[in-house]
Amino acid sequence: MPHSPQPALSVGRYTYDKVDHTFLKQRVDQFRDQVRRRLSGELSEDEFKPLRLMNGLYLQLHAYMLRVAVPYGVISAPQMRTLAHIARTFDRDYGHFTTRQNIQFNWIRLEDTPAILDILADAEMHAIQTSGNCIRNVTSDQFAGAARDEVLDPRVHAEILRQWSTLHPEFTFLPRKFKIAISGSEQDRVAARFHDVGLLARMGENGRPVFEVFVGGGLGRTPVIGVSLRNDLPEEDLIAYLEAILRVYNEYGRRDNIYKARIKILVQALGRDAFLDKVNAEFAAMDRSRYHLPAELVEAIRARFGAPAFEAVSPDAAADVARELAAHQRTDADFAAWLASNIHPHKVPGYCSVTVSCKPSGGIPGDVTSAQMDLLADLAERYSFGELRVTHIQNVVLAHVREADLFTLWQALSDAGLGTANVGMVTDIIACPGLDYCALANARSIPIAQKLSARFASISLQREIGSLRLNISGCINACGHHHAGHIGILGVDKRGEEAFQITLGGNAGEDASIGQILGAAMSEDETVDAIARIIETYLARRTPGERFIETCRRLGTAPFKDAAYAAV
Repeated sequence: MPHSPQPALSVGRYTYDKVDHTFLKQRVDQFRDQVRRRLSGELSEDEFKPLRLMNGLYLQLHAYMLRVAVPYGVISAPQMRTLAHIARTFDRDYGHFTTRQNIQFNWIRLEDTPAILDILADAEMHAIQTSGNCIRNVTSDQFAGAARDEVLDPRVHAEILRQWSTLHPEFTFLPRKFKIAISGSEQDRVAARFHDVGLLARMGENGRPVFEVFVGGGLGRTPVIGVSLRNDLPEEDLIAYLEAILRVYNEYGRRDNIYKARIKILVQALGRDAFLDKVNAEFAAMDRSRYHLPAELVEAIRARFGAPAFEAVSPDAAADVARELAAHQRTDADFAAWLASNIHPHKVPGYCSVTVSCKPSGGIPGDVTSAQMDLLADLAERYSFGELRVTHIQNVVLAHVREADLFTLWQALSDAGLGTANVGMVTDIIACPGLDYCALANARSIPIAQKLSARFASISLQREIGSLRLNISGCINACGHHHAGHIGILGVDKRGEEAFQITLGGNAGEDASIGQILGAAMSEDETVDAIARIIETYLARRTPGERFIETCRRLGTAPFKDAAYAAV
């Protein structure tokens, strides 16, 4: 009999095989029966809760929320259209991109969830392990496979970690949720030091890639910068070493107190060296052959990622493109600003990576309408080999764009409200959904994000301010990563009213730091004004070329605190 044709490989994304498809369909059928029993009353909410959470379904303030996994942030154009269809058909016409490179739908009916998961399965997507005390979605560098500085393509290893961790029998009920991030270079574009495990690739002394392993980082109620356990983990030991770390955490992590159950608390309690000793002892006792990651397996996984068919660009053609882009910049200041902020260099000459800002002036950070999702899918097929990336900053990346197409692409994005030139600037705000949706929140994150975005909407003002990370969380759980923001905002309950604390000096990169609380919480409008005065103080006191975070570290918090509370 003739062999059935192999499915076409999706560029940049691991392409499922028959085993993957069968598994997802079986999982959907299982959950469909669980939903039926819940709706009939055979299952109580207490009985149903762990089952729905294992399938990414939360019960929020007003409705169910479904969190869909986007493994290591990579998504194809057809998958984006699937998400647009779900937004139109089952939600209120939009989705929300999160800091774990996932997408959330906030207005889902319980009875619709099996149909949604079935649609997702057809598109090689799911919601497995987007909740619960398990290994969550592995996040990665949004420029993976494209960045000039990468040592290896981290998507391949992120996929290996996804397959290893999915329904892992030992790690399905950990003391608490567990988050892993992996970057293909030493430049930390994944906030590795604020993860339970963070992995940064670098070139080893033998000329082969190795990983630096950070453990015990995290935000939330107790923000902690992770410690480096080792900087020479070879590729073949990646699974074994992570298995050893998870086993130590599973055995010694606290289960008596939800606030002290994360691995960061265990690492702090034992100390780095004692924790390392336990990991090394577990690692040494393991059957290493069982967990060995051979090069041929890595290559087999890599082979299921479609590669872009880049076009060679001659020096003459590159010079023509450069002149054309320069001419557009001279005649269109908005395009010039967009080029300056939203473009990242590519390893292939003649190409670049484009960050599409999901933070328009006065908009809701991370929210994208179904029409915008469809447009992003169209543009990805036209300009970036049909591939997109969701970033942990709540934006979208087109990773492989010809420089010759930049002006036309920008025009299409601008017409759809997606051409904002603010990546890395004060209005490129990270924000959780807050009290508008979340049952855990103390305050709304969205309105204050919108006010700040409008306050600093001027692109010329943003360029004058320069690089500035502003993060907002609606509660101490820190889903908006406020501790890691140069300026952070935390929503609190102040005598029954919504109020906001300001933190200053956080950073998620190689020089990671935790923001320090400036003082008492203020009202929403007072907080917006206070942040404006903080930024005015920076502009007045910075030295030439000094970024906001550098000025904060040089001056300390005192002058900024004085400015923040000057009119309160």
